[in-house]
Amino acid sequence: MFTGIIETLGVVKNIKTEGTNLHFTIQSAISNQLKIDQSVAHNGVCLTVVALTDDTHTVTAIQETLEKSNMQYLKIGNKVNLERCMQMNGRLDGHIVQGHVDQTATCIKREKLDGSWEYRFKYDAANGNVTVEKGSVCLNGISLTVVGSAADEFSVFIIPYTFEHTNLQEVEVGDAVNVEFDIIGKYVARLVNR
Repeated sequence: MFTGIIETLGVVKNIKTEGTNLHFTIQSAISNQLKIDQSVAHNGVCLTVVALTDDTHTVTAIQETLEKSNMQYLKIGNKVNLERCMQMNGRLDGHIVQGHVDQTATCIKREKLDGSWEYRFKYDAANGNVTVEKGSVCLNGISLTVVGSAADEFSVFIIPYTFEHTNLQEVEVGDAVNVEFDIIGKYVARLVNR
């Protein structure tokens, strides 16, 4: 379980293909603190550490993960949002995030405002996912508040700190981001649709 509060940015140093799997080697400030078998969210995708060096860690994304996330588009040199799993004795500063990406959404608007940025995203509503105004959503692993919600679109505002310390700074119109919809909202939507 995660909180959606990004710890640090990592940089993709190597990508190796093995069958339908991709192995990503990431360099980061926390790589030397990780352990084999540890769960770490990469752009909101919970992946298991399978190898370590002094300043890198390697994780594997299987075909299911690649099909539902933007991990398939990563290239060497890209920045990745990283968060280690939540400690049970810690504060839940964001919201409950499982690290299970539901789908991707496409950025359809990025506008710099006076002191913040507005991003608007469009997604395929056929999957039954919903957002609500003032509700939570997780984008590339970042816990954010929805400020505008429609049937297949939503928008969020980004404060300067989040912009500077996450890979949202690199998201442009047309780019795909990973979306994990609010877990409570998913259960409510499932019950209503029965």
